[in-house]
Amino acid sequence: MRAQDAYQPEFEDWLFHVLLPFAAYVTLAVSAYGARSHLREALFGVAAAVLLLLFIGIHNAWDAVTYHVFVKTRDNKRQR
Repeated sequence: MRAQDAYQPEFEDWLFHVLLPFAAYVTLAVSAYGARSHLREALFGVAAAVLLLLFIGIHNAWDAVTYHVFVKTRDNKRQR
């Protein structure tokens, strides 16, 4: 994300590509650590992390599709 120079990442990009996945993986690691003593709560932590990663994936896929539909389509029409 930082290597390209055509687009400057906004807060939403940093949130959904860095911060939220990091929070999900931290939740997953804490759940794994706490599973020995608090199994039920750890399973809820795993479920929350997986659900968060699912929503992040859906959001990022939606972002990619809307970019290709609106920006790439407009660029292709200009080139014709």
